[in-house]
Amino acid sequence: MVLKNNFYVIKLRKNFFALLFLLFTFCLLLFSKNNLSAAKSGLTLWATSVVPSLFPFFVATELLMHTNIIYYFGRLLNPLMKPLFNIRGEGAFAFLMGIISGYPVGAKIASDFRKNDICSKEECERLLSFTNNSGPLFIIGTIGILMFKNTTIGVLLFITHLLACISVGVIFRFWKTNSYSKNTKLKSSFRQNKNTSVNLGNLGEIIAESINNSISTILLIGGFVVLFSCIISILKTSGFLHFVELVFAPFFNFLNIDSVFIQGIFTGFLEITNGISSISNIACKKLSINIILTAFLLGFGGISILLQVLSITSKTDLSIKPYIYGKLLQGLFASAYTYLFINLIPFFNFDL
Repeated sequence: MVLKNNFYVIKLRKNFFALLFLLFTFCLLLFSKNNLSAAKSGLTLWATSVVPSLFPFFVATELLMHTNIIYYFGRLLNPLMKPLFNIRGEGAFAFLMGIISGYPVGAKIASDFRKNDICSKEECERLLSFTNNSGPLFIIGTIGILMFKNTTIGVLLFITHLLACISVGVIFRFWKTNSYSKNTKLKSSFRQNKNTSVNLGNLGEIIAESINNSISTILLIGGFVVLFSCIISILKTSGFLHFVELVFAPFFNFLNIDSVFIQGIFTGFLEITNGISSISNIACKKLSINIILTAFLLGFGGISILLQVLSITSKTDLSIKPYIYGKLLQGLFASAYTYLFINLIPFFNFDL
């Protein structure tokens, strides 16, 4: 009997994803009306927000990868990057572009660095842990102005988001410091890379290649946005989110946090835009709770972003572990910094 039960357990493990995907397909049919609306909303979100804000940056970073700019970043910022993050100066390009552009530009650049042997495997994994961040356009514009209707809240969230990612980078400077990289002969000068030879003869080809690569990445992101919009719709319609709220309500009451936040947090764990939108719309006298929870979700990024990063890093030998650990830490740091700012600086206290 025990052997038979073990056999069923093994079979279930082997077919877990097959059963999960089958359940997802069934739910798509069962809740087709709501899912169609969710898919349209996700597609609209992607077309009106994600593409305009990210696609130009994708093309720009692809073009810059064909120039000597990374080499100059390396020479200029090596004295800062090496002691702080234990990464050669070229990593500053991933750090700065990750902050300016937003998810998942930092992860894409780190993966490109690995493919082009600009940084070692260990350095690229350190980059993964802290360079894949939400951009100022999304934090200040979308979250601060559109969701919270307050620019100062957006500025506060961006400051704490930036401080959190730097803190994670400093901690992860010790990631695999004792391991020896197999690839010891990295490019000492990025100018020696044949891809940096840009002239009028190959300019059109380079622009076309950059656009083509950027389209591939932006379509991938669009697919994730639509997919997770449908998943969240299924969880809401099926009553699963209500069940989650009932299960975690005692724990939240113990922490003196209204259980009305549970659905927003759970949704944010899956996809940050929908989760933060839900949290920002919750009426609460202590607005600081809404802001601190938003800071955590911004730092963590959500499962949707994680899968996007995984789809990018899977084409390299980089481990996803430092990214997962780093984002969890960044979420905790961001929420802690936000709490301190709100309580220590009256200008950032929005409680009634």
